[in-house]
Amino acid sequence: MFRAPLRTLSTTARRSLKIGLIPADGIGREVIPAAKAAIEALGSDIPKPEFIDLLAGWETFTRTGVALPQETVDVLRSECDCALFGSVSSPSKKVTGYSSPIVALRKELDLYANVRPVISVAPEAGQKPDVDLIVVRENTECLYVKQETQTVAETGKEARATRLITELASRRIGAMAFELALARPRKQLTIIHKSNVLSITDGLFRETVRAVPALPEVKGKYDSVTINEQLVDSAVYRLFREPNVFDVMVAPNLYGDILSDAAAALVGSLGLIPSVNAGDNFVMGEPVHGSAPDIAGKGIANPLASIRSAALMLRHLGYLKGADRLDTAVDEVIREGTTLTPDLQGTSTTSEVLDAVLKRL
Repeated sequence: MFRAPLRTLSTTARRSLKIGLIPADGIGREVIPAAKAAIEALGSDIPKPEFIDLLAGWETFTRTGVALPQETVDVLRSECDCALFGSVSSPSKKVTGYSSPIVALRKELDLYANVRPVISVAPEAGQKPDVDLIVVRENTECLYVKQETQTVAETGKEARATRLITELASRRIGAMAFELALARPRKQLTIIHKSNVLSITDGLFRETVRAVPALPEVKGKYDSVTINEQLVDSAVYRLFREPNVFDVMVAPNLYGDILSDAAAALVGSLGLIPSVNAGDNFVMGEPVHGSAPDIAGKGIANPLASIRSAALMLRHLGYLKGADRLDTAVDEVIREGTTLTPDLQGTSTTSEVLDAVLKRL
């Protein structure tokens, strides 16, 4: 299970925990308030939470012309200990002046790792889950640098995108992946790549991650971790056929995004999958699901991924008891199966699911 903090951040001096809330678009405005309520229910297991409401998203862009206000970035840097981000409705076509605020936030705050645990709920408490893996996604590079051009040739339009892979980013995401693998019982890390085709970019990622255990500052720390490799296309196949072969998977940005969304099908819904965007000095929880405009405003969005993301955020900060309480409450609601939203074949509303979690807290 994903139970160890990603980084050791000092918590001894905190009398309060200042949390930035960025609901952004669509169902983000429904599930982030649910996560807030769950955090408030933890009482003395965490410092007194103080919430700061912040703006970002497509709707903010349509009103102000800016998707990520500088004030949001400044407040996160200067006033907040951590943050929760909801979801964003980025358009599928190019819109002049618009850029995804979540991608920009990851770069602005150097949140270089997106950690996405995919864990099923066992029928009985204490039993081993059928699916228990973590996708560790590099968060700042790959095709997400968004350097694209389009030209017109004799044969028609031609579009090109720059793919950036650096040794620095690959080394630090590899180090985080090794830390996570070391803390888990199986101690197994699988490097996802396509270096048989992309021999330079994916080759650099693969070689750099594999070299992490040999770094002088590591000194044999990861000797107990088994290192495997898997081509990304066959990894998707094996993920659905035999997900139990994977423990911790580390991947460049695009592959990690696709793999973790696909893995959500193994546990029932994107509405169950949490994540944290983590750096060395800040962490931001973010449910993996999108803004779901088809159900936004209907009160039926699944809040469990956002509550689990809050648990991951607290775990990163070292508040393990509070995080465990949130995870246990969510697991009990799923296991009981009587209060679930429509994405899990239930008929309950967002508020009813939240109430069920709060009762178990």
